[in-house]
Amino acid sequence: MAADRVEIVEVGPRDGLQNEDRVLSVAEKIELIDRAVAAGVRRIEAVSFVNPKRVPQMAGAEEVMAGVDRGAGASYIGLVLNHRGLDRALAAGVDEVNVAIPASDGFCRRNQGCTVQEMLAAYDGIARAAAEAGMPVSVTVSTAFGCPFEGETAPERVVEVARRAAASGAVEIALADTIGVGVPRQVSDLVRRVGEVADGARLRCHFHNTRNTGYANALAAVESGVTVLDSSVGGFGGCPFAPNATGNIATEDLVYMLHRSGMETGTGLEALAELGEWLGVRLDKAPPALLGRAGGFPA
Repeated sequence: MAADRVEIVEVGPRDGLQNEDRVLSVAEKIELIDRAVAAGVRRIEAVSFVNPKRVPQMAGAEEVMAGVDRGAGASYIGLVLNHRGLDRALAAGVDEVNVAIPASDGFCRRNQGCTVQEMLAAYDGIARAAAEAGMPVSVTVSTAFGCPFEGETAPERVVEVARRAAASGAVEIALADTIGVGVPRQVSDLVRRVGEVADGARLRCHFHNTRNTGYANALAAVESGVTVLDSSVGGFGGCPFAPNATGNIATEDLVYMLHRSGMETGTGLEALAELGEWLGVRLDKAPPALLGRAGGFPA
């Protein structure tokens, strides 16, 4: 049964930028984050503590965290993949850390240089250290709906990663359609399966719109009981290993669908649409989002 309120996690400053040719300045990243907060977003994946030589779009994480508005009541999430990343995140003062654990070895080796089991072992150590520091940890199960290297992802593998994540203290587990291949029936099935092993952790979903199923998948997740959704303002983003990626589901288009369906998000449509257009100018490309062009309804 769908909830009356859905929480939006804005991932534009991280997932939305990681695959773009243009690298935003620290000042532009801070403005993007602050404007998302002003639009009502209260959880933002603000930075990624990965090697900037490998992902230059994510450079300057510490400077971004030093410059964002810390008095606006928003929670800033930092992506970490190892102990070094966690140490940087703690020093930078993020409010939450998120660890990405693929459900397929092929993707895990390409993206993180290890197997899924090795990444799970690394996560156990990260989770222990984070708990000692009083830092909440969430886990994103990437390639949960399909892998660019192995094809179909067995639901049992997703369930096992989620079970291990919950056992090590994840407060939230996100199911990610990293390359945009999932469909609504698959979403409902995985949400049910993972919910049975989540051990109290909240469920979150993360969808890409590569094959134009992202919004249908988001609605299927909400109708299956999920109350937290990731999205990227303007609809920017995409996995570097996803051929022809068109981006994440757009925050403004998602919020329009949710609001028209009778759900609250606490965010402002007009401000989000304006932010998507603003980001498009900075990235020198038209936003995949449609709300900025079509406008809301009724006018």
